[in-house]
Amino acid sequence: MYSPEKVINGSFAELWIDDDYMAEATGLEAKVSLEKEEVPQIGTLAKGYKITGTDGKGTLKLNKVTSYFIKKLSDDMKAGKTTSCTIISNLNDPDSDGNEKIKLTGCVLDELILASWEAKKLGEESYAFTFTGWEVMDSIESK
Repeated sequence: MYSPEKVINGSFAELWIDDDYMAEATGLEAKVSLEKEEVPQIGTLAKGYKITGTDGKGTLKLNKVTSYFIKKLSDDMKAGKTTSCTIISNLNDPDSDGNEKIKLTGCVLDELILASWEAKKLGEESYAFTFTGWEVMDSIESK
């Protein structure tokens, strides 16, 4: 059984891209999907599967405060180069029994937003990305 106050509130999260603290971040989702191949078998009607790889994808949401991504990606994109970065997420809450810190490596953004705005609307950016590796640096254990 858990207490309701132990549910993590994302308002206390922190995010870094490479060594840059991103105070303007408002959300992050990163998932790993398994790539599988069907394995034919005799003696059963069930399908069998063999894991053949992983596919890491995510989305980063931010308040538009600076031209950070334009400066980080624009020149490389025009030159046909890949800009890879590391993203570190630290999910913490004063009521939790610890924090959950995840490091994503080989992160490559899928696109670059050059302009996106609307009158009387706060500026926001959302970037889809892929990643090739991850490390659980800290995790929250139940008590």
